[in-house]
Amino acid sequence: MNYQPEACIVHVVDDDPGLRRSLRFLLDSVGWTVQLHASAEEFLDVVVAPNQPCCLLLDIRMPSMSGLELQQVLRGRGITLPILFMTGHADVSMAVQAMKSGALDFIEKPFNDQKVLDAVASAIRQSAEAIDEAGRRQAANAILAQLSPREQQVAQLVAQGQPNKQIAATLNISEKTVHIHRQHVMEKAGVSSAAELARLMLRANPAALD
Repeated sequence: MNYQPEACIVHVVDDDPGLRRSLRFLLDSVGWTVQLHASAEEFLDVVVAPNQPCCLLLDIRMPSMSGLELQQVLRGRGITLPILFMTGHADVSMAVQAMKSGALDFIEKPFNDQKVLDAVASAIRQSAEAIDEAGRRQAANAILAQLSPREQQVAQLVAQGQPNKQIAATLNISEKTVHIHRQHVMEKAGVSSAAELARLMLRANPAALD
């Protein structure tokens, strides 16, 4: 799915007003929507739209709540937007630790404008891909939710490549009953082969066929 730049939000969290203004000017130049926040606490008051590509450009050192602390709070709340840390030279080891905790990247001050734009573009692209993947997963789950409990059992075994005779023995039902359930599964799922069914089930849950 393609997103227009203005539909993508870059959240900038830094306690330096001059730096915030500079970043707004830079990010505005390529059309992204920019929201400025003077503190981590201020950002936490914002509702992050789940279906809107966005990223967080976050200063690693701030008074009150640091960028690292904000990262942990967001993880605790299940908010997984891509985070780019802004760091001074002395903070590189902290930034590496932040990446081990899930941050996408870090940018050293003073900034190279193109590096900032490239890093934000990559983060926005990752956010958009995650949203699209979540949409595909939700759609696949909605399709599979139409199956009855028995059809779900049959679907699982069909997707694993088991023939009707083996499925019948596993579920202690007749091959004819398996055949009927299999037809219903294919019709409800909108697929025509075991391979297509397997792809659908893996899209809904990557561990579905384990």
